[in-house]
Amino acid sequence: MQQLHTAFPYNPHRREREVELEGRMVPTGKAWGLLVTVWIIVMTAFLFVRWSLVYLTLPMLLLLFTAVFFFKPRIRVDVERILPHNRFLEGTEVEVVLRVSSEERIIGLRVRDDLPEGLKLLSGRRDWLLLLSKGEVKELKYTILVKRGVHEFNWVELSYRDPFGLFHFTRRIDLYSEVIGVPAIEEVPTPYSTRGTKITVGALPSPRVGEGVEFHAIREYQPGDPLKIINWKATARTGKIMSNEYESERKVDVVFVVDASYRGELVFDHLIRAAASLMLNALNDGTSFGLLLAEDVPLWVRPDYGKRHFFKCIDFLSTAKPDRNNMIAYQVEHLIRSHFPPRAQLVYLSPLLTEESRKALEIMASFGYNVVVISPNPYTAVEPKSREEELALRLLNLARKALLRKMASHGIIVDWDVRKPLKVAVAEVVGL
Repeated sequence: MQQLHTAFPYNPHRREREVELEGRMVPTGKAWGLLVTVWIIVMTAFLFVRWSLVYLTLPMLLLLFTAVFFFKPRIRVDVERILPHNRFLEGTEVEVVLRVSSEERIIGLRVRDDLPEGLKLLSGRRDWLLLLSKGEVKELKYTILVKRGVHEFNWVELSYRDPFGLFHFTRRIDLYSEVIGVPAIEEVPTPYSTRGTKITVGALPSPRVGEGVEFHAIREYQPGDPLKIINWKATARTGKIMSNEYESERKVDVVFVVDASYRGELVFDHLIRAAASLMLNALNDGTSFGLLLAEDVPLWVRPDYGKRHFFKCIDFLSTAKPDRNNMIAYQVEHLIRSHFPPRAQLVYLSPLLTEESRKALEIMASFGYNVVVISPNPYTAVEPKSREEELALRLLNLARKALLRKMASHGIIVDWDVRKPLKVAVAEVVGL
């Protein structure tokens, strides 16, 4: 897991905005109360011809005049939001810092930060009432808990109220920051299938034409094949130019297929974490991998190598949400015919709750692909609250086991009890 930590370098993520803090002052209830009092005194003086009563309004008018002309803010305020970086493992506690400074003295500045819906406030607060001296810098801090997904901070709200509480205005300024909660990752050996039911972890053989490698098969000549690999005996026998095909030690491409059906919502986060963990395993092993995220609009990432490709796939997994996609079988068949690399190893992540998801597995197997299915059991994510619920879950588990047994001919199925680590479930099936 050391490679994972070095993949998230410390890179302070800052967004700064300098604003001119002025605006239309809005009277508060207290100001309206004073104005109504002044009006009542004036009307009383007029009705009773007691003009001496007008003198009672002078302190109130003086207070209103002072609030408007001496405490209306015309100052420049710098607001900066500081984050350690913008990617965090889900469940991480992150400190957010708002740095506020002013070029002049200001009394009664209220600052409120945007808090995205998917983030939980753990400690501190996100609104403050400040007294700023000239040139003073204040750091306002709070701690959030990051969940999987993309979370956007869009604004900071500044509110001003004069010391007498008579006038105020509020201005929301654009200050954008982004936090990406990536799936939690654990060390998991990937159970790749090579031939039949043989399971290996690590390098997989894949056929390619070459020299000094093991003979694999005979096929028709393709443009670009060197003349020395032509099989002249087979050419004379068939009447077609035939070439020898050899098998090298290069690793096969791995394609991760993630079922994003809403029926698996209960264990969807487990699916995403499993996919991310297996991708990290492929990255560390130097294996090229691709991703099909079978949502309503499918997302396809072609196989590639390297950390940049890994983080690209992780970003897509971070934003994935279960939807009402019922076309996964069609999507899989279309991409197999057009984009899936031949002889690739498929890792299918699905709870196999829908007919479409089970049909997709059949299609993968029918095209000759080796398939390993990571299937989180949704019934293990439910805590029974009564004896009846416990019996119902047992019956559902028995039905599920019978169904998976029927589908075992299409690939190796890891029936994952999500109360256990994924590596334990894999070891139980493939004996690692």
